[in-house]
Amino acid sequence: MQIDNRKIGQEHPPFIIAEVSGNHNGSLDYALAIIDAIADSGADAVKLQTYTADTLTIDAPQDDFHITDPNSLWHGRSLYELYEEAHTPWEWHEALFKRAREHGLIVFSTPFDETAVDFLETLDVPCYKIASFENGDIPLIRAVAKTGKPMIISCGMASVDVIEEAVSTARNEGVKDIVLLKCTSAYPADPKDINLATLADMRNKFGVEVGLSDHTMGIAVPVAATALGATVIEKHVTLRREDGGVDAAFSLEPDELKQLVESTHIAWQATGKVTYGSASATEEKSGQFRRSIYITQDIKAGEAFTLDNIRCIRPGFGLEPRLFDAVLGKKAASDIIRGTALSETHITEVLE
Repeated sequence: MQIDNRKIGQEHPPFIIAEVSGNHNGSLDYALAIIDAIADSGADAVKLQTYTADTLTIDAPQDDFHITDPNSLWHGRSLYELYEEAHTPWEWHEALFKRAREHGLIVFSTPFDETAVDFLETLDVPCYKIASFENGDIPLIRAVAKTGKPMIISCGMASVDVIEEAVSTARNEGVKDIVLLKCTSAYPADPKDINLATLADMRNKFGVEVGLSDHTMGIAVPVAATALGATVIEKHVTLRREDGGVDAAFSLEPDELKQLVESTHIAWQATGKVTYGSASATEEKSGQFRRSIYITQDIKAGEAFTLDNIRCIRPGFGLEPRLFDAVLGKKAASDIIRGTALSETHITEVLE
């Protein structure tokens, strides 16, 4: 499949998406600086989130609308307050899209309702992302699918049935290019809860490209995911975690994002294809340092090969060691001096 001018699949390097999210800290200049840093890292794409507090929730006093989990990064805050702080103002989008495109980055967003889809269409987005918390929102998925553009769907918390309904809804509207992202919706997420073994099953079960939307600390999990076949990696980014921001605690800084890009590309290269024997011309040359059969004492024509005058030693220019037993007892076809690599022309009989 392809998003804009970038091909995505196991035969291509991983598609790296840098998520700005709410790490702009209410400053357009800070958000633009994040995009500049993303461009310098070598990532492929910038992703925003398009919503307002009012398109996500309502401002209400009930406990339902407050985060009560003491382990949450956002404990004690109301949903409305959090989304009001974290949202990317819609009037910023044009400037952010423009900056990303000036850098040659692919730029798109996650819409959270149909008005956001309509708005993003005016910006000519090349694809759409569905967030984990919205992967069961069939009306939203249908609205996005009606654009006909590639869809990336995070699968945090989603059962097989939920994923199947999301995929079938998109396909029924004519979407052909779909990526499913394995995601653990915890902030930050613990590596032991990521279950990357699901990637292969997800690809086989739904017949789509698969990747990882990662909320763990660091880059180890995305690198492992790449080795296991992830073709898309999404990671939150900030300029400096110490600057704060709603997602800063589990976001990468620019130098870490650069390391992620480099390391996932190495993991992709190393994964390669099923192969045995020499994998390259360089490895082929190393074959000279394998063992082979050599003459270790001068031998006269007609003399037998014995444990005293032949050995399996390095280098590897003689007959392979697997033929050693077959050579023993055979006669020399000519005089052979010590240090000669044994070949079949030195033997009077044909080896079997």
